Amino acid sequence: MFTPKIPPPDIAPTPGTSLVQPLTGITHAPSCTCHHSPGVAPAPAPAPDSRPAVQLTPGSLLVAAAGGTAMVLIIGTVLVSMLLATAITAASVAVCAVVLRSLLNRPNNR
Repeated sequence: MFTPKIPPPDIAPTPGTSLVQPLTGITHAPSCTCHHSPGVAPAPAPAPDSRPAVQLTPGSLLVAAAGGTAMVLIIGTVLVSMLLATAITAASVAVCAVVLRSLLNRPNNR
């Protein structure tokens, strides 16, 4: 059951042959109809400009600074509110622990 099944030698392919038959007789139509000669190389692409791709104007710098300031303020507000929520939760848990401890230590003094 776990032994490999090896085909008999009469149908096994030889190392020099392939099971895939080559395609013959297929011709492709040319991709364009401009009838240029095959020896002509295409024109080289123009050289890229030496100027930067992003041009910053005073108005765009002002918008970028305002956007960055707004992002810092929003992220700071969210982080401070999360810290405040954690501090309030910790304080309330501490108060509950003190009250429960006092109730459990002196059951007769109520």
